[in-house]
Amino acid sequence: MTTHPYRDPDRPVDERVEDLLSRMTLEEKAGQLFHTMLAMGPGGTLAEKGGFLRYDTTELIAGRHLTHFNLIGQGGAREMAQWANRVQELAAGTRLGIPVTLSTDPRHAFTDNPGASFLAGDFSAWPEPLGLAAIGDPALVERFADTVRREYLAVGFRVALHPQIDLATEPRWSRQSGTFGSSAEVAAELVRAYVRGLQGPELGPGSVAAMVKHFPGGGAQKDGEDPHFPYGKEQVYPGGMREHHLAPFVAAIEAGCSQMMPYYGQPVGTDWEEVGFGFNKDVLTGLLRERLGFDGIICTDWGLLTDAEILGEPAEARAWGVEHLSVAERAAKALDAGTDQFGGEQCPEVIVELVRSGRIAEERIDASVRRLLREKFVLGLFENRYVDPDRAEETVGAAEFTALGEAAQRRSLTVLADRGVLPVTGRPRLYVQGVSEGVAAEYGEVVADPAEADLAVLRLRTPYEQRPGAFESFFHAGSLAFPAEELKEILRLLDAVPTLVCVNLERPAVLPEIAERAAALLADFGASDAAVLDVTFGRAKAEGRLPFELPRSMEAVAAGLPDVPNDTEDPVFPYGHGLGAPTA
Repeated sequence: MTTHPYRDPDRPVDERVEDLLSRMTLEEKAGQLFHTMLAMGPGGTLAEKGGFLRYDTTELIAGRHLTHFNLIGQGGAREMAQWANRVQELAAGTRLGIPVTLSTDPRHAFTDNPGASFLAGDFSAWPEPLGLAAIGDPALVERFADTVRREYLAVGFRVALHPQIDLATEPRWSRQSGTFGSSAEVAAELVRAYVRGLQGPELGPGSVAAMVKHFPGGGAQKDGEDPHFPYGKEQVYPGGMREHHLAPFVAAIEAGCSQMMPYYGQPVGTDWEEVGFGFNKDVLTGLLRERLGFDGIICTDWGLLTDAEILGEPAEARAWGVEHLSVAERAAKALDAGTDQFGGEQCPEVIVELVRSGRIAEERIDASVRRLLREKFVLGLFENRYVDPDRAEETVGAAEFTALGEAAQRRSLTVLADRGVLPVTGRPRLYVQGVSEGVAAEYGEVVADPAEADLAVLRLRTPYEQRPGAFESFFHAGSLAFPAEELKEILRLLDAVPTLVCVNLERPAVLPEIAERAAALLADFGASDAAVLDVTFGRAKAEGRLPFELPRSMEAVAAGLPDVPNDTEDPVFPYGHGLGAPTA
C-alpha cells in the first residue's frame, strides 16, 4: 500500500505540510481555521450537542472538519485521557486522518471561571500566576510550566491557552489573577521561563505549545471594565505607556512562543484603527508580524464572529468596532488583518463562501492552514496522537508535582504587616472564619466564640461588585473596597481579639482600616488553609512581595491612569512590599 508523503515521518516537515495541503478540499482547509470549545461526556465519552454545544463531537470533526478544540469543564485524569483518545480515534477515521489538537485554559490553581480558568481538580495545585510573580523566581516558574507540560501531555492537551502576560496596571480589572502583576520587567523575565517550561528548547514532540495572551496587552482597560462585555470594550493609553505593555510580548516572541492570542479590546485614542485587536491590521500585521517578527499562529480570543449563548443567556459577538458588519464581513476583516484562526467559533461554511465569492483568495487560507498543519507535525501528533490512561492517572497530581505546588503556595504568601504575632507558638485557642475548622484543629484548639480565643484567623477575598449576568458574575470587577457593613463586622472582630487576616488578592484590595488594626496581615494568591497556617505557625517561610500596589482608596484608584503601573497616591502598601515571616 502506498503511503502518502504527509504520513511519512522521515520526510521533512515542510514537505509533509505541502503534500497534505495539496490533498485538502476547501471545506477541509476551512475547518482548520476554527478552534472551538468541546465538552466531555460522562465517563470520558464523546459529547452530544446541547448546552453550549451547537453540534455534537462527530459533526464537528467528521462533518465540519474541525481539528482544534478547547476542553471546557473538568474530569478525572483517566476519563480525560480516554476522552482524548476517543476524539483522536474519530479524527483518525476521517478521509485524511488529520489529528486533533486539544487545548485548555489554566487548570493548576484556585480560580474557577468558565471563561478563564478551572480549579486544579486532579492536577497539582499551585498559586495563581500573581503568586508566582510574588515569589519572582524564574527557575520556579520554569519548573511550574514543566509540571504543567508533563500533566497536560499525560491527558492529551497539546496547546496551553496561557500564559497571560497582560500588565496589571488598572487595579479594578477583573483578569489580574492570571497575570504576573504590574511590572513589565518581571513579566518579561517570567514569561521566558514559562515558555521554556512548556515548549522546551524548541517546539517538538515533547512540547505543549504556548498560546500567549492577550496581545498587545489587555491591562489598560477604561475604568477597569473587561472587554468580554460591551461596556468594557475600550482600551486606552492616557499615560502614553503603550510600548511598556508590549515588553512581555517581545520577551515571549524571543523565547519562541508558538501562538499568540489578541485581546477583545478596541483601542481608543491611538493611531491604531479603532476596532478590536482580532480585526486590527495595524496591530496584527503592522506590529506583531512586521515589526516584532512573529511568524507563529495568531488565534483570536473566543467569540468574535457570531452571537452565542453562554450559561443559558444570550451573548453578542465581541466584534467591537465592527458590530455593523455581517459574520462573513467580520471573518474577512480578521483574515485581512492577519488572523489565522477563530477562537470559540465553528462556522467553516463562512470561509468557504468567502473564497468561492472571490472575497478571500484561497492562497490566503493556505497561508494560515500551513501554520496550523506545521504545528501538528512538529508536535508529533501524526505519529503519536493517543495517550495512555494508566500513565495519565500516575502522572496527573503525582506526589512530586503536588509537593512542588504546595511548597510554592507557601512561598508565595506575602506578609504585609506583623505586630509581633508571627510566628505563633504552642497550641493557642483559635477562632476561625473562612478557614476549615478541621484543618485549624491541627494547629490549636478551635473555639466557637472570639471572646474565648487567644488568636483569630480570618480569611477574606478581594471585594467586588456583583454583576447581573450568569457569565458576568464570574468576572469580579468594580469597587475594591469592603462594603461598610462588612467592614464594620471585620473591624469588630479585630478589636475583640488579636486577629491574623489573610486576604486573597485576585485584584488589589483597598484595606487601610484592616491593615491598621490587624495583629498580622497576609496576602495570598491561591493557597490552601494548611499553607496559610503553616506560615502563621512558622512551619514554612513566606517569601512573597506584592506584585502590584494596594491603593488607599477608591478615589485614588479612579484618579489613576489605566495604562500606568502603580500610580495611585499614597498606597497602603507599595509594589514589592513584603516582610517575609520568621520560621519557628
